[in-house]
Amino acid sequence: MSDELELLRKWDADAAPLTGPARDRARHQLLNAMAHAEQLTGAGPSRRRALRLAAAAVAATAVTGTAVLIGTDGSGEGSAPGTSTPRAPGTSTPHMQNAAATVLHGAAAWERGQEKEPVAPRDDQFIYSKRIIKETEQKTGEVRTYTDEMWDSVDVSKPSLTMELGREMWEQPAGKGGGVWPPRKWSELKKLPQDPERLISAIISSGSSDGRSVSDLAGFDRFQAYFLLGELLKNPVLPQGLRPAAYEALALVPGVRTVPGVKDSGGRTGVGVAYTERGSYVGSYLIFDPASYEFLGFRNVRISASGKKKYIQLSHVVDWGIVDRVRQRP
Repeated sequence: MSDELELLRKWDADAAPLTGPARDRARHQLLNAMAHAEQLTGAGPSRRRALRLAAAAVAATAVTGTAVLIGTDGSGEGSAPGTSTPRAPGTSTPHMQNAAATVLHGAAAWERGQEKEPVAPRDDQFIYSKRIIKETEQKTGEVRTYTDEMWDSVDVSKPSLTMELGREMWEQPAGKGGGVWPPRKWSELKKLPQDPERLISAIISSGSSDGRSVSDLAGFDRFQAYFLLGELLKNPVLPQGLRPAAYEALALVPGVRTVPGVKDSGGRTGVGVAYTERGSYVGSYLIFDPASYEFLGFRNVRISASGKKKYIQLSHVVDWGIVDRVRQRP
């Protein structure tokens, strides 16, 4: 799909509220749009825009039964994983699941040993982040390295500036009631549960835990949980305890598995954690140090707009901070 917003344009604002099955199908389509947007570039809206539009529509659908088009922009680089040597959906073994849980619980423990309560950003400030992306064209082996910087408005009320593969793009302020996933406002982040199972429930129910256990989740809900938890982990600043809780929540999601012997963007050998059930796609995962379980970065696959070229992307955040204006650095 060359334009991931086409799904959203099909909604009729005067349509009657959706039935439960129709609402589930709508949410499925929207999250698939978000996932596919990670792999497509070139002409058309950025993945940041697709993610914010789709996430906002998913939330609106969950609350009102009708998807709502919200003219805002979005974020991120992508972590709804598959593997470089894919298995058929649903074929991860209990051993693979257990190994992934070991890595993710280790990552949570490492994080708790390092983190301190960060300074909370004010709503009128910006979150600055800088990431390095090392991209290799699969056929030719040509390598390009990009340094992307972002200035994200905390309360989404001001224009934000972002870069994708070296290209600058402006994100316009959200309209009334608009927002982003993951949230940037400290008050919203603080409301997210730090109990891993309740965190999953809150994320997939668009705010408050609905009491479902992970074992009760359908296949699509598992994919949604994995995808949105991965997006949450891309936030450079989170309340103390939330990042470890997100790692532990990922460990609960059925279908995660390990991918040994992968390289991060700095050339370090790590272990990947991928999602392999329905909704996953080949080549993307989170990378951790195999001994300490420190998080090292992301691996992703990008397909050119023409569909003729495939790029392997390795990325990690190298700097972040809280600033008062766009283009200011910590």
